Amino acid sequence: MMCKMADLNAASDNFGLSRRSGRPDRVKSMPEKVADKVYWVLRLAVFVNVILLFFSNFNPARITGMTNKNVSLFSCGMSYSSITGNFGRAFRQGWVQESTFKSLNVCCLLIIIAVVICIAGACMSLGNNKMKKTGLIISVFGAAAELGCMGWLYALYNQVCDSADACGKWDKIQPIYSSMNYVYMAVAIVMIVCAFVNFFLVPAAEKTDKYEMEPKFQLFLMFLPIISLAFVFSYLPLYGWRYAFFDYKAGETLSMDKFVGIKWFTQLFQNAATKKDIVTVLKNTLAMSGLGIITSWIPMIFAIFLSEIKNTKFRRIVQTCTTIPNFISWVLVYAIALAIFSTDGFINTMLASITGEPYTTNYLMSNSHMWLKMLAWGLWKGVGWSAIIYIAAISGIDQGLYEAATVDGAGRFAKMWFITIPELIPTYCVLLLMSIANILSNGMEQYLVFSNAVNRESIQVLDLYVYNLGINSGLIPLSTVIGMVKSVVSVILLFAANSVSKAIRGESIV
Repeated sequence: MMCKMADLNAASDNFGLSRRSGRPDRVKSMPEKVADKVYWVLRLAVFVNVILLFFSNFNPARITGMTNKNVSLFSCGMSYSSITGNFGRAFRQGWVQESTFKSLNVCCLLIIIAVVICIAGACMSLGNNKMKKTGLIISVFGAAAELGCMGWLYALYNQVCDSADACGKWDKIQPIYSSMNYVYMAVAIVMIVCAFVNFFLVPAAEKTDKYEMEPKFQLFLMFLPIISLAFVFSYLPLYGWRYAFFDYKAGETLSMDKFVGIKWFTQLFQNAATKKDIVTVLKNTLAMSGLGIITSWIPMIFAIFLSEIKNTKFRRIVQTCTTIPNFISWVLVYAIALAIFSTDGFINTMLASITGEPYTTNYLMSNSHMWLKMLAWGLWKGVGWSAIIYIAAISGIDQGLYEAATVDGAGRFAKMWFITIPELIPTYCVLLLMSIANILSNGMEQYLVFSNAVNRESIQVLDLYVYNLGINSGLIPLSTVIGMVKSVVSVILLFAANSVSKAIRGESIV
């Protein structure tokens, strides 16, 4: 029997049959191989096009020197005020026409839409021939629209020049035609050329074909938005670390004459006031994060007891009521706290009505037990949401274990102690180690809304300290340095926690 199976496998290999599907593996022709390489050029051009949108140095929409140099094309398309933030006097004096910059805002928005269309065309290149053909048409349309917008930008630049000639304010308006316009045009032309070349290289699809794509590419495209968001909000901001090496102030431009090297890094250890602040901030951060780690078992216990409720309707009500606070912003949480604990809040009003004497204690202004207060608010807001992962883990426990325990005479608490908790320990360990790795990142919003002049010294954590340095004090380079150090330490803690997990449990978390 084994010999026959071996003969069949050899025969299938000789005839080019796929062992998974039983269908013949079609060998790609030379034009198709060339088309695959051209597709890589097309995808690279689309990727470059996307990157250009988010960097201010590659912004072709800056057609006048009055526009902020730190604004990207994406910001110009999404926000009209980002273009005209410095144009109040120019509009009032009639130096430039406001309609020109409204058109500029629309033009930038159309460029963004054109890039999105090109992205869609590039994604369709992962499908079958019918989908590829349609994707090529879409890519040509998006690239052509981008080229048209580049021409529109040139026309708007000419309008600005005409306005400068009319009012004689060339030195004020400073019309600029950015060379980045040619870069965008070159990228669009590359996409059009690649699309036209592949339109003739890709074999024609059968009329009966449907739009299809391999499952692995479908899963990749489903995951692509997550990758994009992680890049935009997690990795792209790292470009701002360059401020740590310059003597920069808000509104200024970066230039090498302001380069100071590691001056701000050394100030962390040389300035006595800064060292004192950092020690206090680290004490608050580690204390509040430590309290969170110590009480990290509470969501697990809550999930265990919640799963033991037999009344399904009541269990759902409890789970819903405890999960809703997670979706309430900290601003609204503070509004609730203000209504309860302020001078004329619920507690003082109730005490005054009971005793007949006025009570004017402002509990929110108190500095006592601030760490425990923040812990209590954090638990109220997050315990229901944090319990969801444990509830999911409990639903995956083998029910045969509970049935066997029932046969042996185990009660409800015995089952929880000897079955449920041990089965949840691996999940708890992973979350615990992740919490240890993020011990320096315990959020900012909660402490920002609850902070005041009285409790500031006890409530200011590292993230809030960085925010106050950069926004309130204007020390952007120093706040950037502290943020960089925090990020590096967090990465080190993550790898350390991963090593501990691998050594103790034999499993890594990353």
